[in-house]
Amino acid sequence: MAKVEYPPFLELDSEDDYRKHFHNEYCAGPIPTFDGIMVRFRKRDFDHAFFESSSAKSKDDTFSDDRAKRMDWVKLALSDPSADIRVGYDNKLRQDDFARRVAIVKGNFIVIIRIVRDKQAEFVTCYVATSWTMQKIKKSRKWPREQLKIAKPEDTTEGEQKEQADESA
Repeated sequence: MAKVEYPPFLELDSEDDYRKHFHNEYCAGPIPTFDGIMVRFRKRDFDHAFFESSSAKSKDDTFSDDRAKRMDWVKLALSDPSADIRVGYDNKLRQDDFARRVAIVKGNFIVIIRIVRDKQAEFVTCYVATSWTMQKIKKSRKWPREQLKIAKPEDTTEGEQKEQADESA
């Protein structure tokens, strides 16, 4: 297995430049994982993946340079067969979620996708995990490489359900 070389940090001038880079590199079409899952990125994903909450009461209100400079690692993390792949977790149900897949690369960089159809997924988020978060993730089960679970309709938001219906029409 060839070792994946991750690039240095992406250094752009502004949030707008990072947003344009994300749209150009990730939203033009699906990106394949090392095992053939096609991952779709939406423009709105930028506002979740590359923002952090400034306080416990706020949600994704502050641009995260720490996340954005690792933006080019997302594509590589998906295609890296040596990534540590884990089963996602449903916090509400307090159980494993085989519709979510967590990739760990570079020690503590996390990329999460959500399986929506056979060999199709959506990008959820990426972040640099704290040591506490890494301890929790490392306790989760390894992703069974042959496992592919499709998200149930009740696992999707109304907006996602509408988009899926529009796509299949």
